[in-house]
Amino acid sequence: MPMKVRILLADDHAVVRSGLRALLNAEPDLIVVGEASSGGEAVEKARALLPDVVVMDISMPDMDGLEATRHLRDEGLDCSVVILTVHADDEYLFRALEAGASGYVLKSATDTDLLEAVRMAHRGEVFLYPTATRRLLERFLKGKRSQAEQLGPLTPREREVLQRTAEGYTNQEIAQELGISPKTVDTYRQRIMEKLGLQKRSELVRYALRHGLLRAG
Repeated sequence: MPMKVRILLADDHAVVRSGLRALLNAEPDLIVVGEASSGGEAVEKARALLPDVVVMDISMPDMDGLEATRHLRDEGLDCSVVILTVHADDEYLFRALEAGASGYVLKSATDTDLLEAVRMAHRGEVFLYPTATRRLLERFLKGKRSQAEQLGPLTPREREVLQRTAEGYTNQEIAQELGISPKTVDTYRQRIMEKLGLQKRSELVRYALRHGLLRAG
């Protein structure tokens, strides 16, 4: 007989938890193994019970559901989180995914949405409504456009100099790697700072970090 998906419920309303428990326990492959009424308690119960999936509300006392989700992720607990909330606005959705959630379900949705989200999270997948997926894609593309616009004034060689400067290379090392003179490297750096409106090398480093220009290692 296959093992049931073990679920922890985290919601500060006892009536909501009772309804969710009845819904989930009625499924042959799901079982609720614990409940929590705050984010902090959810983290403690997750450590103790090691559930497969945590169904997490956002608005809770002590620690909200997004912070609790981050704690679970940072501690490396082997459980997925499905956010179940009344918040339909995009900002909560984006913050939930950034925190490490594997699903975002509205309390106004049908029961089947939550059931599907729990099963998908357990399989290592992410549950999102089609409209949410589209908004995420739009946000991603907007970020890409913004990055391209901000880097647009720089030539390919100037980007290379910016990248190596941010990585800590000296003028001599950059010159040797790119096959140019140290004086030319300094000229490129001055031009880069003028184009980007920067004053210090530390600002170049932060700029390179924000725009993903630092190479691994």
